[in-house]
Amino acid sequence: MAKIMIQGTASSVGKSLVTAALCRIFKQDGYSVCPYKSQNMSLNSYITLDGKEMGRAQVLQAYAAGLEPEAFMNPILLKPSSDTKCQVIVNGKVYGNSNAKEYHNLKAEFKDMLKEQFLELEKKFDIIVMEGAGSPAEINLRDNDIVNMGMAELVDAPVLLVGDIDKGGVFASLAGTMLLLTPEEKKRVKGTIINKFRGDIALLQPGIDMITDIIEIPCLGVVPYFHHILEDEDGSRMEINKTVNAPIDIAVLMLPHISNFTDVDALRTEEDVSVRFIMSKEEFGNPDILIIPGSKNTIEDLLTLRKAGIEQKVKEYASHGFVVGICGGYQMLGKIISDPLKVESQALCTEGMALLDIETSLEAEKVMTRVKGSFQHKGNQGGIYGYEIHMGTTKKGAACQDFIALEEVNGVKVENFDGTFNEKGNVIGTYIHGIFDSVDFRQYILNIIRENKGIPVKVSKTYEGIRDNEINKLADIVRENLDMRKIYEVLGMK
Repeated sequence: MAKIMIQGTASSVGKSLVTAALCRIFKQDGYSVCPYKSQNMSLNSYITLDGKEMGRAQVLQAYAAGLEPEAFMNPILLKPSSDTKCQVIVNGKVYGNSNAKEYHNLKAEFKDMLKEQFLELEKKFDIIVMEGAGSPAEINLRDNDIVNMGMAELVDAPVLLVGDIDKGGVFASLAGTMLLLTPEEKKRVKGTIINKFRGDIALLQPGIDMITDIIEIPCLGVVPYFHHILEDEDGSRMEINKTVNAPIDIAVLMLPHISNFTDVDALRTEEDVSVRFIMSKEEFGNPDILIIPGSKNTIEDLLTLRKAGIEQKVKEYASHGFVVGICGGYQMLGKIISDPLKVESQALCTEGMALLDIETSLEAEKVMTRVKGSFQHKGNQGGIYGYEIHMGTTKKGAACQDFIALEEVNGVKVENFDGTFNEKGNVIGTYIHGIFDSVDFRQYILNIIRENKGIPVKVSKTYEGIRDNEINKLADIVRENLDMRKIYEVLGMK
């Protein structure tokens, strides 16, 4: 079994996508390959077929490798609930809540588990493509490190170091990172990759030659900047897209503790749709659809919206616009959010926006399910699928109608309901993440808007097919621009 680890000079340099590209390349070359990230910090998570939670980046990488996502690909997931605390997910299940210092001390306890699990993975796959987190030069975190050089040492993995030239300062980042590594760590770095390059490669070559001499590590390639619609791990695109550049304007509330913003990625694949994230009432405008996404701290985010005047804008918009609340956003649309166990807040009861006749009670046990069913909306219906991740139960009042008939939960046949919509049908709420991935629902909702605006209706494409084509495009670009022969040498393979 061979392994290789992709580390970066910083967050958002492209580690996740380089890892995904290599997974697809190795798969194309006939190898069984598995992605692996020992520890991920993200509010974008996913539920596996067996009801376990994992980070979305490894989900994309699993698809690139031709695998069904499984929690062993991301054994530790940290979900921040505030600036100092996070929920710790271990092997797909809630381990507990921890502050930064407590978790730093916990990491030593996880090392044996991670090594044992990794040794088992080595028996099952030809190649494991590992991903680090942040930067290995975070020297304050070197002790008990289990995700960068500490993990590489634990399983004796060679490292490729990725730097992002689009931000500027890539040579300083590469040199500075190498400067802060120990002699033993430096020996693990077998090559560098310069990512997101725009321009003439001939003008960059002198810099590549000089940095190679300075750090004494070869550059294995320069990956050009290119547009893609693959899901984003850290939300950088949320900050970029603020304008409406297509006939259909979809606005998403940028909650302070937003989670699973990848729920809207399928909407980005529609050519006549513009998705923008709004942070203030001044940015609100008059969108065709307003989405209130999930939140890791629903009550605090609701109070923030209220204080900023955004809640009032939502209420005014709901008189004529189309509102979709997902998970925490669904809870906000109701009349009451109770927190008897003080799961999220010291307040036992908080008023919601009262746009749906529902009441929610937050509970200690976390719901983590994969679901299938069909939506029913004003005489129309279609297939739907996705996953639920929430801590709370919601009861529907008489003024609302059932939205989704659930037919399968974690592979078990059921007869149940999720979500609701108001009498007018323009305010919808659901616990199901990934609802717009369902081609029937996405096409139905967008065609309502198209008809209202006098735009020709369209047949939507499956998100899974689009995603697979994008992964292939990514792999082609990376294969063309990296020295794959050298990478196979690093792996110890032909």
